[in-house]
Amino acid sequence: MSNHHPHLPTTESAVTAIRAVAAEYRLGLTVTDDIGADRTSRRTSAGVFTVLDPDGSLPHEAFVELGGSPEVTVQVFPEDDATITVEGVEFADVPRDAVPAFLRSVYGGLAHVRTRFLPPGQWLVVPLPGDETYREPVFRGALTPWLARAVR
Repeated sequence: MSNHHPHLPTTESAVTAIRAVAAEYRLGLTVTDDIGADRTSRRTSAGVFTVLDPDGSLPHEAFVELGGSPEVTVQVFPEDDATITVEGVEFADVPRDAVPAFLRSVYGGLAHVRTRFLPPGQWLVVPLPGDETYREPVFRGALTPWLARAVR
């Protein structure tokens, strides 16, 4: 029974895709899984090709922390979406299939902070291939060193 049907992205395939991006940029990563209602979580610093459950499947929700700079976490949900947090800035409802492109944009230097004067504010902008762009506000005082370097 293979879960790797290209049109049915699973949590497992999403985590595999995140691992591939992490390997590409030589980042460490930690995967935490919440299994079922009892929320027993196991923490593993796993290699790129390890599976966590004896039957080879991952639970349906996963929390992935990527090492390196910027600080990034990805929470993958069963409903085909993910929440990606970059240096404390949260992007909710990112489609699961967009996660690898989103991470490549962040680690590949395309993501940047844009400052607006009216109304005043700063936004973390993450462009994806094809005209898709994610933007979230960076709150005052929340400009980390990485975000400050990303200001354009």
